[in-house]
Amino acid sequence: MGILEKLGLAPKKRPDAPVLGEKKKKQEEASSFKYNPYLRAFILVLFLGVIVLAIPESSYKEPINYNIGEPWRADDLTAPFTFAIQKSDQELEKERQTIRETTPPIFHKEPDVQIAVQSKLDSLFQNLGTIKKGYDAWQQAKQDTESDAQRDSLRFEELKDRSPINLSDSAWKALLENYESVSTRNNSTDSEFSDVNLEDQLKTLTADVLDDGVLDISKSELSNDEITIRDLQERTEQTLNLANVRDLPEAKEYAQYRLSRNFYDELAKAGSEVFAQIIQPNYIFNKEETQARIQDALDEISTSKGAVAQGQVIIRRGDIVTPEKYNMLQSLADARAQNASTLERWLRYGGDIIVVIAILTIFFFYLYLYRRYIFVDNSMLSLVLIALSLVIIGSSIVFHLDDISPFIVPVAIAPIILTIIFDSRVGLLSTITLALLTGLINGNNFEFVTATTVACSLGLFSVRDIKKRSQFFFTTPGIVFGSYLVVVLGFSMTTFDSWSVLGSELLFIGINAIFILFTYPLILLFEKSFNVTTDFSLLELSDTNLPLLKTLMTKAPGTFHHSLQVSNLAEAAAGAIQANGLLCRVGGLYHDIGKMENPGYFTENQTESNEHDKLKPRMSALVIKAHVSNGVKIAEEHGLPEVIIDFIKTHHGDSLIKFFWEKAKEQADSSKKEIREEDFRYDGPLPQTKETGILLLADCIEASSRAMKDPNYQKLENLIDKMIDERVNEGQLSKT
Repeated sequence: MGILEKLGLAPKKRPDAPVLGEKKKKQEEASSFKYNPYLRAFILVLFLGVIVLAIPESSYKEPINYNIGEPWRADDLTAPFTFAIQKSDQELEKERQTIRETTPPIFHKEPDVQIAVQSKLDSLFQNLGTIKKGYDAWQQAKQDTESDAQRDSLRFEELKDRSPINLSDSAWKALLENYESVSTRNNSTDSEFSDVNLEDQLKTLTADVLDDGVLDISKSELSNDEITIRDLQERTEQTLNLANVRDLPEAKEYAQYRLSRNFYDELAKAGSEVFAQIIQPNYIFNKEETQARIQDALDEISTSKGAVAQGQVIIRRGDIVTPEKYNMLQSLADARAQNASTLERWLRYGGDIIVVIAILTIFFFYLYLYRRYIFVDNSMLSLVLIALSLVIIGSSIVFHLDDISPFIVPVAIAPIILTIIFDSRVGLLSTITLALLTGLINGNNFEFVTATTVACSLGLFSVRDIKKRSQFFFTTPGIVFGSYLVVVLGFSMTTFDSWSVLGSELLFIGINAIFILFTYPLILLFEKSFNVTTDFSLLELSDTNLPLLKTLMTKAPGTFHHSLQVSNLAEAAAGAIQANGLLCRVGGLYHDIGKMENPGYFTENQTESNEHDKLKPRMSALVIKAHVSNGVKIAEEHGLPEVIIDFIKTHHGDSLIKFFWEKAKEQADSSKKEIREEDFRYDGPLPQTKETGILLLADCIEASSRAMKDPNYQKLENLIDKMIDERVNEGQLSKT
């Protein structure tokens, strides 16, 4: 086995790997798709179509630049044609509420209930004589010591169990001990109550109560003073006052009152218990038919209240715009939209397209000029437009829903996603774009545009530098809610909105803030779908307890400590120049993981012997260079994102491994052997971003400062200046 194989540097055969030509072809195909200008044009046109289709047709009406309570500043306005005055949303809702409250609930009368109740009552009193005999036998047995009292007791219990209803012991005792007062079936006439017996009283009572009607639901569940009773057998329908019928608790209370007037307490209570056991509701609530009748009435509500004749003056210059005048103006605008010709409709479509293009031009010009890597990459551009489309489609859907405020749409989701994936400037431009587009969808609602711009802007700034998840789950929704609250409250104060209107808006804003929490799973979805890395993923990768970093700490403790120092240094430097500090920190943690393959060949892991003493300079350089390719391989095996792999590839650029280069030159001078400089240079590539450039500097500065003897501030400052100048002069930072 050769030295390259021992060091793990020998090339490995991969029988299933594609040949170079096939791999290059696949890369070219992917690149042609990713940067195809025709595909990009198609994506932009498709996005424009989504927006135009999302704009509701009802918003195609002349702009309304007036408010209630302000003077009409335009010329006198007369009706160009006769049109109906539409009722306001408040008026329609008031009528709907009145219908819901005044439509009597429908009950079906059950004719068989009275027969069933009387049958139970007859059965009870038919069996009462037999039960009485069993009771008397048991009582006699208790007095007769020679009798079997236990047997008679069981017999008595068996007779009670055969009764159609279950009564308490006290009720049975009252009925049986006062049997003569209970029923005429005993043919006794010597009772104190011989002219009034419980059986007849209960029959009369149940008949009276059921004739009046017993509801199967509590009266407290009904808001109307009247109910409708349908008799399907007689095919009749009548309306009754709710006070003339009873629910079950009222029926039982009434029975107790009636019986207490004719019987003493124990027997009256027993009779009440019998009544409670046998009574059944005979008026059954029909919820479906009630709702259907209410809906029929709601469907018949007229949406208009009178009309304005052609030529009639609607409002004169200087008149105050009252709610009535405002409603007339709105009705005129709606009528014009409905009566628009085909040409007018196409003109409105064209106008909307022009407005939408004007709004989008700002956003796309910014991407083209300052974030071209997004604009020219069809994958990244699609990500941006999908995020925007979700909000636009959601706004259009909500606009068509009755009684739903546009503030329920979580517009901030898209800017927050774009801020976390890209940066806050992209998020801010998307905020302005979405605020204008969704405002257009909602009928040029200036209040909505203002509140959305403020809330989304402040919300995205709360996630521009995420350090922990609590920022996202608590801080961001709170900021969005508070911002909406302040702006909406301000507009409500200027228009004197009622507390109920304000409360309704706040409810929808609260739901909006809760919806912000769904941004997190959406970000994960975008990460997987578009192969991007966000701060959330970086936060997870920064955990030093992850298996890969723990393996690095075990195999190469010196390298692990060096990586920690580099990550801290790079993060601090990134913060000073407004770069991504979190990305620098994570890149620093993983940039040297390739040293795990041969940790003893790197000075930070050496204790006594130096493995390079056994190798020639060229071989040592090869071992040192290999930690980059080994690191890339390990990173790919562990699924590290490409943005972190870039740190591994570029953290030395194509710089010279000076120590072994100088050593090789010395040996070459003595042996007259030719050496090549490229054998002692890293393979690159050069750093492409600010963050990878920062890490390159932090890596070499940390390593050099660690070797410095008696370091002080001046020495460190000179070292840093020297290292930076060297890297700049070598062109290592030329692409950052």
